[in-house]
Amino acid sequence: MKKRVLGKSGLEVSAIGFGAMGMSFGYGPPKDKNEMIPILRKAVEEGVTFFDTAEVYGPFINEELVGEALAPFRGKVVIATKFGFKPDVGGKWTELDSRPEHIKEVAEASLKRLGVDAIDLFYQHRVDPQVPIEDVAGAVGELIREGKVKHFGLSEAGVKTIRRAHAVQPVAALQSEYSLWWREPEEEIIPTLEELGIGFVPFSPLGKGFLTGKIATQTKFDSTDFRSIVPRFQTENLEANQEFVDILEKVAKEKNATSGQIALAWLLARKPWIVPIPGTTKLERMKENSKAAQIVLNETDLSEIETAASEITAKGERYPEHLQKKIDR
Repeated sequence: MKKRVLGKSGLEVSAIGFGAMGMSFGYGPPKDKNEMIPILRKAVEEGVTFFDTAEVYGPFINEELVGEALAPFRGKVVIATKFGFKPDVGGKWTELDSRPEHIKEVAEASLKRLGVDAIDLFYQHRVDPQVPIEDVAGAVGELIREGKVKHFGLSEAGVKTIRRAHAVQPVAALQSEYSLWWREPEEEIIPTLEELGIGFVPFSPLGKGFLTGKIATQTKFDSTDFRSIVPRFQTENLEANQEFVDILEKVAKEKNATSGQIALAWLLARKPWIVPIPGTTKLERMKENSKAAQIVLNETDLSEIETAASEITAKGERYPEHLQKKIDR
């Protein structure tokens, strides 16, 4: 697989990464570890060298899964994980905690679960309004100087936060949602990242599965699948949003590809420092996603997608109201 460098950080990764969250968290009950490990290892065989996890996924079991699966490939793959939450009594992990002392505690625990000597990319999972971002960046900077972390990242941060953090400790990558049906980052985020030389790692690059065309209006989600409470996945909105899939499927037929592959290729065509991290629990889907890096969309293809997409608007918010927070501190 082709490689890309995340901004000016020098961190080289596969053009398409792998988001491991869904194997343990968010999309229904945790999957059988013995079924997931072969998929992660096969991903490496397909050329994937960039894997994403977090302590909160599970919690803990996703880091353990990724660590065990990738143990044979130490030094050949890049593993990103995250800090920024603290467990509450109910184990819901809804409270933020990016105090420097907590960041260091999380780093030590993640190192053990991942079975590595250093965390390749350590993201702040969500901006903590109670802790100045300068203190967060400084704490990660100390971990970098100690050799326990290699690169600093942010997730779902606004431009003010990005600039303030980057001034203290260079930010290698920002991870935020970005896809054909969530394009808000194009307004301010992407220009800022380009200016500062920061890489962009889109999560949910397939629209939480919707852009693959495999989710129908009659699809019912398990109560443990967070899409069951996402407005954009309610029946009436799924039907309206089908137009996005129709655009991708039209180009996919011309390219002898799938709509999901075109969705990923579209992201790759946006900027050379964008690296999407699709996730899956199925071997065939992992292979399909990986092959998207081979698809080249020309100007005609991109114009066709852009023209069609400009005439439609996504229906439904990307998160329920109580979770929909625009962070720009």
